[in-house]
Amino acid sequence: MTAALDMPGIALRAETLIALRSLALHHEDDTVLAALPGGFVTKRRGHGQEMADVREYVAGDDIRHLDRGSTARTGILHVRSFQEERDRVTLLVADFRPAMLWGTRRALRSVAVAEALALIGWRVIEQGGRVGLLAIGATEPVVVSVQGRIRGMLALIGGLVRAHDAALQLALAGERDDPVLDGALARINRVAPTGAEIVIASGFDTPGPDLRDRLGQISQRRTPRLISVVDDVAENLPPGVYPIRMPDGSRRRARITREDRAAPASEIAGFPVLRLDSGQDVATTARMLQAAFPPDREP
Repeated sequence: MTAALDMPGIALRAETLIALRSLALHHEDDTVLAALPGGFVTKRRGHGQEMADVREYVAGDDIRHLDRGSTARTGILHVRSFQEERDRVTLLVADFRPAMLWGTRRALRSVAVAEALALIGWRVIEQGGRVGLLAIGATEPVVVSVQGRIRGMLALIGGLVRAHDAALQLALAGERDDPVLDGALARINRVAPTGAEIVIASGFDTPGPDLRDRLGQISQRRTPRLISVVDDVAENLPPGVYPIRMPDGSRRRARITREDRAAPASEIAGFPVLRLDSGQDVATTARMLQAAFPPDREP
């Protein structure tokens, strides 16, 4: 059984996630990702918060932007000009709870979660942004602080691998209960700076009663993006009794009824969600992420 944990699609390997860099950039064009979180086309309002220059006052300038120091030194009114902040910070949230350690075809859902987040992370890094990690499981989460450049992405990949290995070992020891998701997400506000993009990749199993409120709190100062990783074959099995193998090697039977099958969700807790199938190839995932997180084109 231990040997099975080293198989592709079950084990998470750092070299595999590193190799996704070329695939993540394969569909990029010459434009850069949006400076605002999410990569979606938006109309910027206001003057931004990053000071760009100090110049002499001209008619029509906002008097609130007067620079007192320059005005006092020269005796001539000077104002500060501002520009939009360009630092893109993305916190990647990986769900490695026991329910995610499941898959009927190419990979476990947990592995597909790591692949999708690595693809997003490489794109953010290559466009000058910074990334961090919160990997949640049945025990203490793994946190990688927000960093930039390739070194930051390699640290994030190391965190993904460590967290996934720990989740597999815990499942092998018999842990099968999922902590509620709303409680696991409580740490986000402590590890992600204000204005950050929060990409949560999960199956959204055992959401907890307060998931909607939790995401609402996050959205007040940050921008949540939801990715639902499912197993299409398992979700579309006809009603019946199916044999399954447990992490300890034992066999059980699971009964699926018509009531167990739900239509694919277009939103979760009131937030739009991108749906990915863990059985699809990684190139398809990359194309879907490219469409969901497109380059920014000014209107």
